[in-house]
Amino acid sequence: MTQSAISIVGLEKTYAGGKRALDGVSLEIPRGSIFGLLGPNGAGKSTMINILAGLVNKTGGTANIWGFDIDAHPRNAKRSIGIVPQELVFDAFFTPYETLELAAGLFGVPPKQRRTMELLRAVHLDDKAHVYSRSLSGGMKRRLLVAKALVHNPPVLVLDEPTAGVDIELRAQLWDYVKELHAQGTTVVLTTHYLEEAEALCDRIAIVNQGRIIANDATSTLLATAGDKKLTVLVDRDLAAVPPGLEARTELRGDRTLVLTYDKRERNAGQVLAAVAAAGLGVVDVSTQEADLEDVFLELTRAHG
Repeated sequence: MTQSAISIVGLEKTYAGGKRALDGVSLEIPRGSIFGLLGPNGAGKSTMINILAGLVNKTGGTANIWGFDIDAHPRNAKRSIGIVPQELVFDAFFTPYETLELAAGLFGVPPKQRRTMELLRAVHLDDKAHVYSRSLSGGMKRRLLVAKALVHNPPVLVLDEPTAGVDIELRAQLWDYVKELHAQGTTVVLTTHYLEEAEALCDRIAIVNQGRIIANDATSTLLATAGDKKLTVLVDRDLAAVPPGLEARTELRGDRTLVLTYDKRERNAGQVLAAVAAAGLGVVDVSTQEADLEDVFLELTRAHG
């Protein structure tokens, strides 16, 4: 048994017509992690997830889920993973209770071992257990998809854009539940366009672009690769324009606030402030801002575009 929750080696997918969605992707997702899988639209993330789910046939390479090859042991591989898709797909005339019962039956979960009401309570839908699914709001349907993915108690949970269209309160509830699952040992794989979520939640992040992995590292390490840093300085007098001699990427906001963007690998904050002083300006207040995951993401995808 591999120690990875998901192990992908040389995964390829070429669709009819020649579109190459995955170009030799290799990826190891550690057990017990919250792993971020990021990339622009059309990068290949959903294709990868659909291959793991058994919905798309790969062209080449291998994929293992919890040690089970998806080709040699498809039943065990599918039982080891729960997938929350982007699309809100339900039978409109099934209730949430019936939806989970049916999903559990399809996975061969015996009636006495089913956790239908437990799961509905966990996602705050127990009061909607017996209403038609079509009457649920978008956020409720999203949470029902999470419960549906967990009916067979899989060790790996994949969340494909789980908070799209979900309001702030429901998003917080969803992440609280995901953190509980992670604390209990579930490996979580997250794709999202809300990069602040990935930065806050994920231990490790891989970035996919044009069917290839262009970055794969601990979140903190990825953030450290960004060179840019911002220094916001409130000066002691009104300015009509940015004084000469300051950073090339300096912006004047209002009459007295300068935002100086510089490469922290080449200069430090002290040198930047010295340049402000050399321009004849007194510093009233100063704050710094490190690059975030969005900066890293844009820098890497542009470089590999």
